[in-house]
Amino acid sequence: MNILEIKEKDIWENFLLGCEEKTFLDSWNWGEFQIKMGNKIWRLGVYTKEQGTANNEQLVAIALVTKIKAKRGIFLLIQHGPTIKKQAAGDKKQVLELFLEELKKIGKEENCSFIRMNPLWEPDQENQNILRDLRFREAPMHANAYEATWKLDLALSEDELFKNMRKTTRYLIRQALKNQDITVERSERLEDIEIYQKLNMEVAERQNFTPFSFEYIKNEFEVFSKDNQSLWLFGKYKGELTAAALIIFWSGIGFYHQAASNLKYLKFSIPYLVQWEAIKEAKKRGCKLYDFWGFVDPKKEPRHPWAGPTLFKMGFGGYKKEYVKTQDLPISKKYWLSYTIEKIRKSKRRL
Repeated sequence: MNILEIKEKDIWENFLLGCEEKTFLDSWNWGEFQIKMGNKIWRLGVYTKEQGTANNEQLVAIALVTKIKAKRGIFLLIQHGPTIKKQAAGDKKQVLELFLEELKKIGKEENCSFIRMNPLWEPDQENQNILRDLRFREAPMHANAYEATWKLDLALSEDELFKNMRKTTRYLIRQALKNQDITVERSERLEDIEIYQKLNMEVAERQNFTPFSFEYIKNEFEVFSKDNQSLWLFGKYKGELTAAALIIFWSGIGFYHQAASNLKYLKFSIPYLVQWEAIKEAKKRGCKLYDFWGFVDPKKEPRHPWAGPTLFKMGFGGYKKEYVKTQDLPISKKYWLSYTIEKIRKSKRRL
């Protein structure tokens, strides 16, 4: 096996097309987004020679690595990766060791104090043992990406998808569809971030949280829109914006990534209609899966900030998918300062 930096978009994206567990945080365009945000990145690939061949090498794993400069410290981040092909699953530990060898070199050159990753791996004993043997430890906070999510199989017809929803969810969508004062508009215009962010800031102020910045959402939409992979959905009542969502369509999956809604017209259940339109749009674009982006068990963690949104998502049918927790590999004593700060922050946020 050997590790190389991948510099061709087609090689990267074609590899991911053949992988089942993936999100747009693995995509080529997410790397472009990170660059626009001023972050340094590396697109690394592990190659292995195919049996019976002299020169032909096969790409078996990739990792999009981002250097993060935060007040609490500098670190290397791999969100929802590394991604390893099923054919190489038996060599998972060897593949990860090879990545770590390279990441430690990069980390030393870039003055990083730790490596953080949250791969989309099953939380089984085998994977836990691999991470433990390689001296990873559970991170105090997740890596700005989910560790569990709610997914919906889009292979079913629209009628079947609707039938499989929670009874209350179906009722609320029907009521919204009957109301002629309610509309859902689609937009691929970058400038419509102004409309979205105005509502998003109102929600953040009401719920007392810090939203993604204007620059963050603008860059995300802009990068993916170049490949027709991003879409605004705006739910309105008598022309007034009441709910909005940013959907990413990538590699056969629709992602419900950003959303905001106004309580003023809560009784009209417009977010339910926006979500249903997003699901139908994903199906129309040929997506096989819809990812609601993030899940916590509302019964086990009723006070978690995601508990309410998760109940909303579960009403549309689907299934939960859980992965190993976010992992840290300290490479400097400075890591422990970051660890302490994040433990305090997690406690304050009730995460």
